[in-house]
Amino acid sequence: MRQEVSVIDPVVDEQWVRAQGDAVVLADVRWYLDGRSGRAAYQKGHLPGAVFIDLDTALARPASPAEGRHPLPDPETFAEAMAEAGIGDQDPVIAYDDAGGVVAARLVWLLRVIGHDAALLDGGLQAFSGELTTEAPVRPPATFTARNWPADRLASLDEAANGPGVVLDARDHSRFRGDAEPVDPRPGHIPGARNLPCRENVDADGRFLPVERLRERFAAVGADGTTDVISYCGSGVTACHNLIALEHAGLGTGRLFPGSWSQYSHTDRPAAVGD
Repeated sequence: MRQEVSVIDPVVDEQWVRAQGDAVVLADVRWYLDGRSGRAAYQKGHLPGAVFIDLDTALARPASPAEGRHPLPDPETFAEAMAEAGIGDQDPVIAYDDAGGVVAARLVWLLRVIGHDAALLDGGLQAFSGELTTEAPVRPPATFTARNWPADRLASLDEAANGPGVVLDARDHSRFRGDAEPVDPRPGHIPGARNLPCRENVDADGRFLPVERLRERFAAVGADGTTDVISYCGSGVTACHNLIALEHAGLGTGRLFPGSWSQYSHTDRPAAVGD
């Protein structure tokens, strides 16, 4: 049985990864809201040794109005996907994408909440200093134990709508305000939620802001480490980036509302617009 808490920091740099050698598994978790293929991007070039993890099949169940666009995967499905990728119970996983980690954070968060060592590669694909490869690694199937998602790390729709604590919306400002809604049934945000766009946790190079700056960002929206934090986004994917940043900044772990706006917007509950 693995430890109950991941023991490595949720964000590591390339130097740290290189020092680990083959002791860690790199995971490419590219995915695009505009419909481009993450797998095709991986096949065109990825970090040497990296396996591809598909968001839609490994990190989520099929979409539905009742549960949103990316419901959490069944633990058994998740475990099977990890095992097929050659990720075993004892393998630390370092995940990356080409968007500052906002997609790869979903894999890291899922692994960490069940006590599996996992982290984001700071800066992702763009920060890698070596040559990319088109060669897929050959990793034998591994043994990965299915474990239930811990209830104390999740928030229901009612909890996201009514508290307690601070509810953070990880989407960009325009979607939070309701200026436009390109994906879900109606625009706006959960009344009372505070906007903390996850893409602003990183700088122009995709690297995380200094810890003190992250702490300032969270404190400005009421998440100073003394209150419960619930994170949501469009479908429960990029919301994980705020939870990773929260932990990286030393402000606790927070909870994920998996259905996020894609679930809430299908209900008849009120929607807020504006700042």
